[in-house]
Amino acid sequence: MHTFQAAENALQNKTILITGAGDGIGRIAAKTFAQYGATVILLGKTTKKLECVYDEIVAAGYPEPAIVPLDMKGATKQHYRDLAATIEMQFGHLDGLLNNASILGTLGPLEHFCVSTFENIMKVNVTAQAMITKYMFPLLRKAPNASVVFTSSGVGRVGREFWGPYAISKFATEGMMQTWSQEVGKTNIRINCINPGATNTAMRNAAFPGEDKDKLAKPEDLMSTYLYLMSDESIGVNGQSIDAQQK
Repeated sequence: MHTFQAAENALQNKTILITGAGDGIGRIAAKTFAQYGATVILLGKTTKKLECVYDEIVAAGYPEPAIVPLDMKGATKQHYRDLAATIEMQFGHLDGLLNNASILGTLGPLEHFCVSTFENIMKVNVTAQAMITKYMFPLLRKAPNASVVFTSSGVGRVGREFWGPYAISKFATEGMMQTWSQEVGKTNIRINCINPGATNTAMRNAAFPGEDKDKLAKPEDLMSTYLYLMSDESIGVNGQSIDAQQK
């Protein structure tokens, strides 16, 4: 899948919701999905960033996207219920959900974690991902074939010192994906994880401020894996945690 070559219309007539769509991997995924024919729903906390992505997609001549400004740290179940109702009214169903939004918090010894920071990381990286997926499920069931992709991390598979609450949240993400993928079984829905790996994003730069950014992969370099999991080529792939970069 790292060398997957998508057909020009691989995502045509698909509606895909992307969280954290205003920046980094989410922004590039939104533009890429739109390039291949999808109508993308851009969800993020900063309206200005979402509007920039919207403008880029429209200027390129791709299907017109939708914008949903929402801070997942403060979102309630009613926000997700309302979002589901709006998507159903406008699109009828949902073909894809990319759970991309995450926050890093502060790196340091787990012994000294800040309780409020820990709670915020869990809210955005775990609880919000679970809630939005829960409330999108009825719409995903209405699609011919639906794909849910969670965003994992290498520190969510093997514990690493000083990554504390963020690593714990990604272990939870892996477990959530595995549990949900078992429950969907052989239905029209498939659920997987992507580990982007070391990528030149704002989050990576915050974690490693002294790192040579030119040696990192760009979000664009990862898109073959994202396209594969969102396209019908991945029907039957379920419960997998996939590295976007070959080692």
